This record gives sequence, C-alpha cells and structure tokens, in this order.
Amino acid sequence: MKKILILSANPKNTNKLRLDEEVRQIQLGLERAKKREEFEIITKWAICPDDLRRALLDHEPEIVHFSGHGGDENGLALEDNTGNLQMVSTESLARLFKLFKNKIECILLNACYSEEQAKAIYEHIGCVIGMNQAIGDNAAIKFATGFYDALGAGRSYEEAFDFGCVAIDLASIPESHKPVLKFKNQTQNHSNGLDSHPEPNHPQPSSPININLLEYPQGQVPLDSPFYIERPPIEVDCNQAIIRHGSLIRIKAPRQLGKTSLLNRILDYGIRQDYQIVYLDFQLIDTELLDSLDKFLQWFCRSISEELNLPDKVNQFWDDITASKSKCTNYLQKYLLAESKTPIILGLDEVDEIFKHPTIAADFFGMLRAWHERSKNNAVWQKLRLVIVHSQEVYIPLNINQSPFNVGLPIELPELNTTQLEDLIKRHGLSGDKSLLQELIHLLGGHPYLLRVALYEIARDRITLDQLKIIAPTEAGPYNEHLRRHLLNLQEHPELQAAMLKVIASKTPVVIGSSEAFKLRSMGLVRFQGNAVEPLCNLYRLYFGDRLEA
Repeated sequence: MKKILILSANPKNTNKLRLDEEVRQIQLGLERAKKREEFEIITKWAICPDDLRRALLDHEPEIVHFSGHGGDENGLALEDNTGNLQMVSTESLARLFKLFKNKIECILLNACYSEEQAKAIYEHIGCVIGMNQAIGDNAAIKFATGFYDALGAGRSYEEAFDFGCVAIDLASIPESHKPVLKFKNQTQNHSNGLDSHPEPNHPQPSSPININLLEYPQGQVPLDSPFYIERPPIEVDCNQAIIRHGSLIRIKAPRQLGKTSLLNRILDYGIRQDYQIVYLDFQLIDTELLDSLDKFLQWFCRSISEELNLPDKVNQFWDDITASKSKCTNYLQKYLLAESKTPIILGLDEVDEIFKHPTIAADFFGMLRAWHERSKNNAVWQKLRLVIVHSQEVYIPLNINQSPFNVGLPIELPELNTTQLEDLIKRHGLSGDKSLLQELIHLLGGHPYLLRVALYEIARDRITLDQLKIIAPTEAGPYNEHLRRHLLNLQEHPELQAAMLKVIASKTPVVIGSSEAFKLRSMGLVRFQGNAVEPLCNLYRLYFGDRLEA
C-alpha cells in the first residue's frame, strides 16, 4: 500500500486558499478508484517546519502532496507557532527530502511559483511536480483531482501528470501550462498498481494549447492567459517589493512590451494579499484637466475615491486657501488612507501623458516623491504603495530630491530571451518546428507583441513562416498598423527620422546623438550595444529602410 501524505499550510497573513476543497476532491477521487485499496491518505493541516519533519519520519510516505503558498526562490510558506507565515528555504527542503530518497517516489508541490523547489528536490527524488507561475485555486484543484484519479486507476506518475493537465483544459481553465514535471527514468513498482515507464526524462515544458484558446494579441495580456511569459526575476521582485511599507515600483518599457500586463499582475497579487487597489490610466484623462494643477489634482482625488468605492469628499478638502498639493495630500492622509484598514496600491499607468505638461508634471511627481518619503516614518503613509508606469525617458526638469524616478524599485522590461521564446512557441503548440525559433529571433528579435502575432497567425494555419518572412515588412503584412504608427511618429520628428535612417543604413551598431538614441529606444525601435544602437529587429530594418528612403 502506498501512503499519500497531504500537507497543508495557509498562514493567517496570506490570502485564503480552498485547501479543504482540494483535499476533499482528492479523497473522493481515490475512494471511487478501482485501485483505492492500494492507497492510504494521511492529512496534516496548518503545518509548521517541525510538523513537516515529524510527519515524514512518522509515516514514511511514498507520495508527498503540499498545498499552500510558494515563494519562488524564497521557498515554501509554512506556519509558525502563532499561525503566521514562516518561509522554509529551498535548500532546507532539498536537504530534508534527501534523507527520504530511498522511500519517497513522488512529490507534488501544488503551490504558486514552486518550480524552484521542484528543481532542487529533484536532485534527490525521482518525480517532482511544481508550478512555474501563480496558479489559481480552481486550476490547482482540477490538477490534483486529475492526477490522483489517474493514480487510482493504476496509471504511472507521468501519465497522471498529463491527466492533471488535461483536467485543467477540460474545465476550460487556461492554466494547463503551469504545472511542470521533473521525472527520472526509474522503474515503478508493479505490485502497487503503477506501471513502469521506460521513456527517458519527461521535460514537460508546457502543454500544447487548444487552438480554440488561442488569443489574438492586443492590449494587455489577461490575468488567466496562458500566453503571458514571465521574465524572472521581475515578477517575484515586484511581488516582494509591493508588500513592503511605503514601497514604490517604477516600470519602464516601450509600448507593447508588457508594462500594463505586469502592472495588472502586481495589482492582482495585491488583491490576493487583501490589499485595496487603484488603477488609473492617464491616457483617459481629459486634456482640459491638464491645463490646471488644481483641476488635475481634484480629478486625481475623485478618481481614487471612485476606485475605492468611497464617497467623493473632494469639495470638503478643497474648501480652504491652502495649496492644491496640500489639499490633495490631506485628502489621502486624512480621508482615504485613514479610512483604510489595509494597504492601498496606487497603480499609475501611462504617466507619459503628464510629461507633456511640464508645469503640472513637476508639481505632481514632486508630490508623489514627498508621499514616498513620508512613508519612511509615518504609519499612515506606510499603507500607500505606488506603481508608476511609463514608456519614455524622463526629460522634464525635476529636482533630484523631488523626483520619484530615482527612488524605489526600477523595472525595465527586457525583450524575451531564447528560453522564454521557446516556451511561448510551445504554448502555441508549435514546438515540433526546429527552425521556427531562430527564424523568429532573426526577424522579430524578442519583442513580445510581434512574436505573439506571428505565432498566432502560424498556429491558426493562416500563414506559413516563409510567407511571414516575405510579407511582414509590407503594408500587406500582419504588422501594418504597428509599423505605420511608428512611421508617422518618425515623420513628425525629422531629427528622429534622420537618426533612424543612419541606424538602418549601418550593418553594425552605430553611434548617434544621445537624445535621439534614448528617444528611439523609448519608442522601441532600437536597442543599445554599449553606446551604439542597432535596430531592435530585422523587421524594422527592412520596413523603415524601404519607407523612409521613399
């Protein structure tokens, strides 16, 4: 008989998970399984580090299942003696499970960001499953149910893994790419009802996506999308930063590189910590409000109140003779923050719009910096967490001590690297084409939007790679609107057009004016190589080489 040891932890200061439902579904599945008598389930709740060690010693299980929170490279979240969070490091977990390498056959870490622990434990245990991203409750429960249903039917660990992923797909939850299997070629015990599997390692990069789940890339990537590619350690760094008192995160990248998608994942992480969130898109502000600092800050305060579902009390705070920035500051400190029992994340997207109005920009950004400084010593302001998102370099003249753009956690989103692109290709079900990776890199570089458009069209059999290479830099290609927008921007700024012509005319990185280089990079058209620049991708070289010359 195989023992399944289910260990659960949901510390008081973490978001609540449906662990009881997960365990219930596992038990129901095995109770009805044809080989149910070959398994014994042992459950341990609210485990602390000592509980983990003792449970392994007392029960000597063949299968260990952990349900709870993961912290990427920080380890797994267990509980301390008071029920609060206590992280157990990846190294400690690996050392512990090494002591049971001759007994434990399989470990399932059903927790967000647990792939790092799976990799480390895999050095000692032959079959380990982790999650490569945050995974929703429903997906986690479906995976566990499918996995143990298959084991109860006598399937191998590898096959059970696949059944778990399929269970997620069948529920129309687009998260089947998140479980990751680390498996060594080893003989499993026939007498216990599990078939041997002679195949070599099962790398399981990501399950191919159902064609009906393919998404045409436009705007931000939805939270539940299987096509969001994490760029470690950015997501983990942001999640760790946002839970610190008075934190400030600055996200900068050209358009369509994933800034808003990252911002929304930070806000979603905040929601799961029971924080309140405010999302303001400055592209939606009426131009007339940007003519007056007073009108702008009233709009700012009213918008935050609305996002927090609080009554608008702006008129009460504006009915005095103090400066507009003081009124806005008092509105947050004495009303919005004072009313809140939990931290508030203020996500400010596309603040580039404010750069166009230098007088307002200097006062507004100076005020944000002052709020951040207050949070260092003031308990009320420590509730406020700021996330500022922009595309352009900050050219407005800001006093170094009054700028929010030189404090906090700076995040500059990079292009996708080869490994991440390979993962994205697999998520589109195209991993069989060995030449696709290099051809896409040559044409599109690591630009997430350009790559997703190409993969979407190819995965739906609307175009072949060879056809894409021919029509991509033309008005008949799938990038025509994207390319035309850049072309019009360049034509409106002759100095940038001349600089871009110089860049594409050179077969090697070339030095251009510093201002032009940074502006072209902010537009996403070039990348730096030292002090020189080159086109971000061959698509831009081909298109602008033709259109700008013309």
